[in-house]
Amino acid sequence: MKQFPLVSIIIPVYNAEKTLPYCLESIFKQTYRSVELLFIDDCCTDNSIEIINEYIGKRNKTVDFSIKIIRHEHNKGVAAARNTGLSHATGEFIYYVDSDDIVSENALELLISEATNNQADIVGCEWYLSYRQNSRYMKQPSVDNGDDAFKKMTGGLLRWNLWLFLVRRSLYENNQIRFIEGMNMGEDMMVMGKLFLCAEKVVMLHRPLYSYIQTNSGSLTKDNSENHMKQVSANVLELEQFVISTRGESYKKYIEFLKLNIKLPLLLSNDNLLHKRWQKWFPDSNNFILQNNMLPVRTRVLQWLAFKNQFWIVKLYYTFVFRFVYGVIYK
Repeated sequence: MKQFPLVSIIIPVYNAEKTLPYCLESIFKQTYRSVELLFIDDCCTDNSIEIINEYIGKRNKTVDFSIKIIRHEHNKGVAAARNTGLSHATGEFIYYVDSDDIVSENALELLISEATNNQADIVGCEWYLSYRQNSRYMKQPSVDNGDDAFKKMTGGLLRWNLWLFLVRRSLYENNQIRFIEGMNMGEDMMVMGKLFLCAEKVVMLHRPLYSYIQTNSGSLTKDNSENHMKQVSANVLELEQFVISTRGESYKKYIEFLKLNIKLPLLLSNDNLLHKRWQKWFPDSNNFILQNNMLPVRTRVLQWLAFKNQFWIVKLYYTFVFRFVYGVIYK
């Protein structure tokens, strides 16, 4: 009899009652059935957990998944919820789903097929960015191995969202990879960077298997609060220390490229305060602006102009590209 590897799907849940039914529907419709579902209740104050239990109850004759609901004693944030999921996972592979998104019905089947056929440690996919009535197909580059994936991630070519990748659980366990509890911004970047560096075989499946639902019109740009930046910085520092300790100083430039890509959204604004904040955040990385040949020339020029205090051109770029393209086409 053919053995089907068990996949542990980790779903952090916190006050997601409005979107959770759509997410649950997509998960329970998966054509791949060797699945362990781990719902991490981060002390929801709405009806999220009731919805999950009701959904399971209605489908108790057809649901053949192993299902666990693990509740935190107090709200800890998404990083801690992911750690809790990892500590309870028993599957050969780990996959994450956000409670407000939708997974294609054949996503796990296709990802597992690629993993087993290619003996891959990590299998990635492409996705849809869904905003209101429009969806945009977001592509990923091909990768040769973990090292190549890391370089393309830090260089701005490859997205690092956790829900884009099926990962062997042994990568987490053998390398003691976990999230920093309380540092809930940029946690996926830090963990995926480590996983790529620890992986040998990485495969990219060029099919959109996930729909990231953008519900907040103001979230096209990142949260720019001081707390957000502090948490992102902590995760960048953790990854930087890991990179230097495992790869040496020759890889430092890739971390500087990553820093530039992380703070780039601050320039997608007509706010001088944010532009000044861009200059001061990771200031040493500004010396690497023109070295990242993986980015389009226009992006490097935009950053160089900001570095030279030419903010009037940055504002012009924002007005034409960001407000017109994203504000009109994707509204």
